Amino acid sequence: MDKKAALKKAYLSLGSNIGDKKAYLDSAIESLDAHNKVQVVKVSSYYKTEPIGYTHQDWFLNVVIAVETDLNPHDLLDCSNTIERRLSRKRSIPWGPRTIDIDMLLYEDLIIDDVRLTLPHPRMLQRAFVIIPLQEIAPKLRINGQNLQAFAVQLADQKVVLCTSQLTAD
Repeated sequence: MDKKAALKKAYLSLGSNIGDKKAYLDSAIESLDAHNKVQVVKVSSYYKTEPIGYTHQDWFLNVVIAVETDLNPHDLLDCSNTIERRLSRKRSIPWGPRTIDIDMLLYEDLIIDDVRLTLPHPRMLQRAFVIIPLQEIAPKLRINGQNLQAFAVQLADQKVVLCTSQLTAD
């Protein structure tokens, strides 16, 4: 069997709102790509976004990536969690400040709902910071029969700011 044919496509959302946010995001992306069973194939622009839930914290820097992998979804989750721990992710406040957050959005067209993982991500369609960069890297992707633009229009009230190429850590 052709190795390329065995690879599965997954989409991940990454965010950071502590310290050098871009450095944390870049390090997480590089770590994923360095894994021998994961290849980062697309990276969206960076977006500054307001915090959701716990709002007494700095804005986030977010990005969405597409990967090809022969890891199963749970192993990809374990890989992401290992990278979060290596980058000092603390889980003390729900939706609170973090050095890095890696969420699996989609893995092929799989539907999973177990104690460790829910796919598609249960809140992705409610988050402009996910839909806008996802639309950027996968403009033809459809979810529940709708294109991503339809979801983006519904989320127009959420503040998502495209960062320029002169991105700084602020």
